[in-house]
Amino acid sequence: MVRKPARTVAPARAAVPDLGALLAEVAKGDHDAFAAVYDAVAGPVLGLVRSVLRDPAQSEEVAQEVLLDVWRQAARYRPERGSAMAWVMTMAHRRAVDRVRSAQASSDRERRAALLDRTPPFDEVTEQVETRLEREQVRRCVGSLTPRQRESVTLAYYRGLTYREVAQLLSLPLGTVKTRLRDGLIRLRDCLGVTG
Repeated sequence: MVRKPARTVAPARAAVPDLGALLAEVAKGDHDAFAAVYDAVAGPVLGLVRSVLRDPAQSEEVAQEVLLDVWRQAARYRPERGSAMAWVMTMAHRRAVDRVRSAQASSDRERRAALLDRTPPFDEVTEQVETRLEREQVRRCVGSLTPRQRESVTLAYYRGLTYREVAQLLSLPLGTVKTRLRDGLIRLRDCLGVTG
């Protein structure tokens, strides 16, 4: 008796779910459809996110955010623009890249803050030297005024008198005092190198 070779039976393949149809049901609020979508995409999403972030804890967190986005945004999926898996993976990639950028921005802020902490304290000696040099320059420039301009500027700006009080004290018309002060201030500005 001749025996026929035994036929091997291929294991039954699990039916690949139609993610596009499932997303349409998820958009309607179908929890069972979401469970099926979750089972189909959770592994690939985590793998993609982990390849971008490299940190397991952050990867799990971002993958969870992506799956939450799938639940919330299922109505936005458009089959004519590509496959459902591509849509989900694009969201995952964007979310992972956003996390990397956010972490980089945070690191940059911390680095700048650390640099600010290391700036030297206020240098009082330098400030005193600069103030003294400015005073000497002002004295020199006041000395370059005509005697009448210097007298008017000194009374108005160093003694704090009003223009009217300067005019009364010098027995001059108010307009003359204003002219002397204006001309004196212009010469001071030019001498001090003040622009504007």
